[in-house]
Amino acid sequence: MTHPSAGVPARRRRLIAPAAGLAGLALLAGSALGPTATAVPAEDLATAPASSSKLDEAQPTDRQFVAAAPTCSDEPRELPVNEFTDHRELGVELDRIERVSEGRVDVEEIGRSNRGREIWSARVGEGDKVVMLVSEIHGNEKTGTDAILDLLDWVGTSDNRKARQWRSELTIVAVPKMNPDGAELDRRGNDQTWAEVQARFPQLRGSDPAWNYYDEPRTGDDYGSAPGFDTNRDFNPDLGYVPDPDDFPGTSADTGWYITPEARTIRDLYQGLTMEFGEVDTYVDLHHQGACYVMPDDPDEFVTMSISGKFVADPATKPDYAEYADDYDLDYSKQLNVAVNRALQAKAAERPLFGNITLYPQDIDLPGTALGSFALNGSGAVLFEVRGQTQTLGQQYRAVLTRAVYVGLDGMLSSIASGQVDRLDPDEYDAIPPRGPSIGSAEDEDEDARVLAEQRKAG
Repeated sequence: MTHPSAGVPARRRRLIAPAAGLAGLALLAGSALGPTATAVPAEDLATAPASSSKLDEAQPTDRQFVAAAPTCSDEPRELPVNEFTDHRELGVELDRIERVSEGRVDVEEIGRSNRGREIWSARVGEGDKVVMLVSEIHGNEKTGTDAILDLLDWVGTSDNRKARQWRSELTIVAVPKMNPDGAELDRRGNDQTWAEVQARFPQLRGSDPAWNYYDEPRTGDDYGSAPGFDTNRDFNPDLGYVPDPDDFPGTSADTGWYITPEARTIRDLYQGLTMEFGEVDTYVDLHHQGACYVMPDDPDEFVTMSISGKFVADPATKPDYAEYADDYDLDYSKQLNVAVNRALQAKAAERPLFGNITLYPQDIDLPGTALGSFALNGSGAVLFEVRGQTQTLGQQYRAVLTRAVYVGLDGMLSSIASGQVDRLDPDEYDAIPPRGPSIGSAEDEDEDARVLAEQRKAG
């Protein structure tokens, strides 16, 4: 397998051509179950891979999924999650995919979690456009992992024209379950004490713990006996950054430190791919949000997923980011998200809940996130925020939410591989509706909402 050298020039400025407006993608009116739809047995939906077209068919239960209930709550509770892929099962499944793909999918251990669990990457394709896909940076946000596995299985084994085009034009590097310790504990943060950080970085002895260190109960989880960090606040656009005690404890508006082994593993992978290819074209993070957000124009329907390409202030307007201004490409991030939205809106004709897509809040500036840091380094960035974490929905809607992630990724990757993404109008991104309010009875249990509220107050 041969790839372009690290000397490849930075991404060319993309040509932007007029594109069809959102009106051409309008979702069909009516109930969530169309009059001609036929129900698929529940057991079939529960076991179907995300690639299965059965999951595109409207179901009687869809009405229950989208109907905004006045009793919706983000209050944490114990809910089943056993149908999601755990760490042991992930290793078995990646091994199977590598085997049946006859080597098209190359699986590697790229690091270890703080508790010694393997962090794997799976790489497929020989193209010069590099796409990184990362799931479970928060361990209670699980649908992305299952969608990635289904996607790898398909692109690694299929010989249809689309799969061949993906493998020819793209190099897909996926890290399913980036935070395996948090995933096994079914919680947001990893499993790491401040004392362990200080042992690894002696210069931090005597420093206050990082602001994103959890050592007391939070969102229903006992961090008191097993503290940990929000690994998605541990990134820094300076990829060579070394933890400096003067930067602690920091705030949500500041950069992170690479003090967690999980964040360092993703940073090292990103750097390695940049050295090999010259750039990482696209970086995608697969997340979940609160369970009770509603559509802005229809408060009687829940949001299925929010998406975004904007996580930091424009470097041209913020002196702290000035050194990244030449590489930052918000228009390309917008085009990628347009491709995601178009794919989901197209499926909404068959299953209307796929049309309930909004923009994640756009007034954020989070350089300590993976998306923010890598966007400043020139990658197109895409955020998926699926409805509900495990402590609010459990696995109740696992199949349809995994399918939503799969459809969005499929549309984005096809658009990159075909070159269509360069012809999409970034203004179409701004026409995606904003996320409506949460009607939940415990919105403060939505950790992202809490952090964003604190940042807005500080700003």
